[in-house]
Amino acid sequence: MNTAQPPARVSRRTLTIALAVVVALLAALLIGGEAYARHRVANCVSTQFEQEMGSKIDVGFGLKPLLITYLDGKVGRVTVDSDDTKFGPAVGMVVHARFDDVEMIDGGKGGGTIGSSSADVDWSNEGIRETLAGLVTSVSSSKASGLLTLKVLGGLAELEVKPVVTNGVVEVETQSAALLGLGLPTDLVQGIVDVISKSLQSYPFDMKPTEISMTDDGIAVRLAGGRSELPASQGNSQINC
Repeated sequence: MNTAQPPARVSRRTLTIALAVVVALLAALLIGGEAYARHRVANCVSTQFEQEMGSKIDVGFGLKPLLITYLDGKVGRVTVDSDDTKFGPAVGMVVHARFDDVEMIDGGKGGGTIGSSSADVDWSNEGIRETLAGLVTSVSSSKASGLLTLKVLGGLAELEVKPVVTNGVVEVETQSAALLGLGLPTDLVQGIVDVISKSLQSYPFDMKPTEISMTDDGIAVRLAGGRSELPASQGNSQINC
């Protein structure tokens, strides 16, 4: 006589619970992995960009999960915002930049590449005044005239300049310079123009100015760049990838 017991049947309810537990565990792993990857990638990328831009920044990413980025080293899009970027001698520049097709080598330790980039830079009148501290008393700008007006020598003299883009380089043209109806010393005018020029000519990641305009609050510059390099980590570099 066959006394073997028939195999126990797994109830549908038990199977559903088991599947739910598995799904929950997988979801927890993915969420945890994404959180870890986001922390590592964001820290690495932001540190690299901060080194080039000379200021603290806020970094955003595109729709691609950073867990995948952590594995393949590719970031579709990086957005960078800074309220106090310093290009050249400039103080107080506000920057919103976008970098596309970013690829990191060895998790960022070996640097990386940027496919293309663009940025909007706003340099306020107050930032310009702070940059020219000791030379300039006050700064004002006019969208209507396209001119930047600087009061010098305690407000006794006035200098008007107009920044323009020529062949991918910002040049600052002197429109007028007068002290009580007389001309200002050439070396003083040239010194002020040189500082403004250097502030509008030094950009990271091979970005070049494509457009510059005057607003009633300061200067607005549009930048664009092609393929460029991200710096590699060297020795005790602060890049934490």
